[in-house]
Amino acid sequence: MQGTVDGFSYGLVTPVVAYLMACLGGALGLRCTTRSLLVEHSWRPGWLALGSAAIGSGIWTMHFIAMMGFKVKEAPVHYDAPTTFASLGVAIVMVGIGIFIVGYRGATVMALFTGGTITGLGVASMHYLGMAGMRLRGTLQYDTLTVAASVVIAVVAATAALWAAAQVRGILWSLGASLVMGLAVSGMHYMGMAALKVQLHGSVGSTSGDSPAELLAPMMIGPLAFLLLAGVVVMFDPLMVMGKPDWQRGDVPAQRGPAPAPARTSPPPRGAGHRQEW
Repeated sequence: MQGTVDGFSYGLVTPVVAYLMACLGGALGLRCTTRSLLVEHSWRPGWLALGSAAIGSGIWTMHFIAMMGFKVKEAPVHYDAPTTFASLGVAIVMVGIGIFIVGYRGATVMALFTGGTITGLGVASMHYLGMAGMRLRGTLQYDTLTVAASVVIAVVAATAALWAAAQVRGILWSLGASLVMGLAVSGMHYMGMAALKVQLHGSVGSTSGDSPAELLAPMMIGPLAFLLLAGVVVMFDPLMVMGKPDWQRGDVPAQRGPAPAPARTSPPPRGAGHRQEW
């Protein structure tokens, strides 16, 4: 028996909030990645790691906020906590690999292709591993072509986001890129959900139990707190908020002490200022 899947049981509330969370994680991660390109080499790993964790947490939080609106009408849905948190780790690690490649190799074609592919595969892996953490009286089945389309969307979105971060422009540029990234990540999620079918086992049983929101909300406390902390770091770093011109001015050290005396020049030869008469 095929189950009746509803991905919008709360209407537009969960898609809109999920999109905003993807944009928030993307904005914080892109600004941290941009910041890493303009600091001393010893500080770069820290900024890249913070950016990786911000993007990974934002994508993961987006996924499970969207899943709050997901239900199968004939069967209650539960979530396995270890698998659910494993999907968060996969997202952070694979996004981090892609970001570190671009952070150290620059915006070359090969670095963007490699980093974007790994990051996009990380986004897709997080999605489908998170889906594997669902527990219900049935089997999840996917349409292969639709799944492939969702992976392509994730890879293209990740590559575009890394390219935008490597442009080292102002905050408005990064905000615009994060809006596009949030739209692409949300599109990848719902494309993947469109590929899903649930084949139920046995007859219809009781559908009573905790709602998905009640099950998932406690799991998201940690990632949401981390995104809040990352936001505080960004807001209180003036060089992070300001754009490229301010960073460039800040890179020039102020000159201290008296200005050096002008170099002496030898006097011009006698008669140099007079016209010679022949």
